[in-house]
Amino acid sequence: LDKLHSFSRSAVQHLFLQGITPNRETQQQKPGLIPSGKLGMVHTTMEENVLEGTLYFLNEFVSCQHHPPKEIICHLVEQLLSDTHEGEILNDIYMLLLKIQMLHPANITTMGWDWTLVKFIMEDEEKPPGRLLFLQYVVQTLEDDFQHNLKSHQLQKSIAKKVLSCDMCFNNVKEVIKWLVAAITGIGFSQPREQLQEARAEHSSSSPRLASTQTAQTDQAQTAFFAQKAMLLLQQMLSMAVEVDRSPTCSSRKIADDLFPYILNIPLRSQREALLNTMESQLLRCRLLELFFQHSCDVPTASSMSLDKILYFLSHCSVLPQFQDETATWQRWDEMLQYLSLLLLSYQSVKLEHLRTSISDRMDLIAQKAKPRLQDSDDISQLDIRLRMNDFITRIQETLGQPFPPQIQEKLFMLQELFFIITA
Repeated sequence: LDKLHSFSRSAVQHLFLQGITPNRETQQQKPGLIPSGKLGMVHTTMEENVLEGTLYFLNEFVSCQHHPPKEIICHLVEQLLSDTHEGEILNDIYMLLLKIQMLHPANITTMGWDWTLVKFIMEDEEKPPGRLLFLQYVVQTLEDDFQHNLKSHQLQKSIAKKVLSCDMCFNNVKEVIKWLVAAITGIGFSQPREQLQEARAEHSSSSPRLASTQTAQTDQAQTAFFAQKAMLLLQQMLSMAVEVDRSPTCSSRKIADDLFPYILNIPLRSQREALLNTMESQLLRCRLLELFFQHSCDVPTASSMSLDKILYFLSHCSVLPQFQDETATWQRWDEMLQYLSLLLLSYQSVKLEHLRTSISDRMDLIAQKAKPRLQDSDDISQLDIRLRMNDFITRIQETLGQPFPPQIQEKLFMLQELFFIITA
């Protein structure tokens, strides 16, 4: 059970360290700090502000047996976020941090960052050039520590429990949600004005208009790249927030309740789809889509989530008022049908992979090949499906007329087939 079906992500990077993993002999030796004489050389380069020397000595001295003290890791993180470094030197700092992390994974007492620093960097208008590498490093430490403590059934001692627990620090989780929405919508992820002005000035001497255009395009590309990477990393954080407490069901409900008002105000379909399609937690996506369809029904139902409830949504959902913009009516229904299929798939994953059970207990259920617990309302027949589908087709015919656009026909067929496969 090294990797669970329901929580099996690989690390963010750890991609270069071939040949330095510990062998059987070195594994038996308890690792310790870099010897004081060598540490003195590192401290000298730090005091003299010779970063290249610091990186060189640390790369030489860090091994399976020896790791730097926490204050040096904090110094490297500080240098990663410095405005004075760019390009290759930032990558060198980041790769050294990853080397240390791979050989000596951080825990609550040795981590080189805290939530205050994460919040400052994510909301800093100056936006240091190393902030994406920093965010990757933060998620790397969270992931490695989560997996380590999961194996020993001690998630209460994990970094994620300290900074992403819905029970203990839900305000942090709410901040992750806010950053995630900002990454998806592009609000709050623009380049700092000073850097734009400097870049334009460098290119303005030869061809001002062309330089301005090229710089603007480069800035847009960098912003889009950061936003896309940040979105995936923040989704990983939310997935850990769902799992780190004893009740994933309660945590997913808390997160979905806070996230739901945001999705109602996301202006573009492509952005809403990006939020839902990149969501790593199937339990969270299922709950969020359940809220979405509850909100779209004239008469919401109080029943618990089930296959019968998804059929109810099919019979009673309508296009939400805030989505009735200039797009064609059939496109709005096309989006709703797509989300119904997504809800059906997510709910099936929740059942089959025991996602309502705490992740520690889930390991045992998967090992025992336990069958999923079904509800009475999950017992629907193919006749039920056909009747509800026919009712929906009749209802949508009155709205769209005949014939249907091919996209609608495809999604109706796909939804019905998914129902048939699942109920079979």
